[in-house]
Amino acid sequence: MKAEETYLKGCFIITPKVYGDNRGCFYESFNTNTFKELTGLNINFVQDNVSKSSKGVLRGLHFQKGEFAQAKLVQVLKGKVLDVCVDLRENSETFGKYFSLILDSKKHQQLFIPRGFAHGFLVLEEDTIFSYKCDNFYNKASESGIIYNDPILNINWGLSKENLIISEKDKCLPKFKL
Repeated sequence: MKAEETYLKGCFIITPKVYGDNRGCFYESFNTNTFKELTGLNINFVQDNVSKSSKGVLRGLHFQKGEFAQAKLVQVLKGKVLDVCVDLRENSETFGKYFSLILDSKKHQQLFIPRGFAHGFLVLEEDTIFSYKCDNFYNKASESGIIYNDPILNINWGLSKENLIISEKDKCLPKFKL
């Protein structure tokens, strides 16, 4: 396994060592000791979530505020997504910047997103299964988000608005504030 920090401090691309043969493949998707050794972070994941989505579904940009903020380790179990995270840490040199990465079930890469980030993804293949570990429990009163097409963030989702499937809740998210 290897970890490569992105230009957003604390945000890592995790690439597992995949063992494959004519039967299929095997890889270790998470090991707390290896993760700590590679990233320097001691994370205690307490909740796993899985979503299944159709091609064109855009989920996000979501985050939790205050004491319920969450770090996430995200991966695609089946299919492909464009994964996006936005740095919301006001004291960060990269505040308001985003990082995006294609995650799929072929390369098995993961993205570690620290607390203080918004997160979203666009599904690029039918019946995509997306998984994420969280280091804090979900709290409805602390949930928040940013509208996917915010003009300041200017995220390139790679699909036209007409081809996106977005929940009514996500269509009503507020704009990013500098």
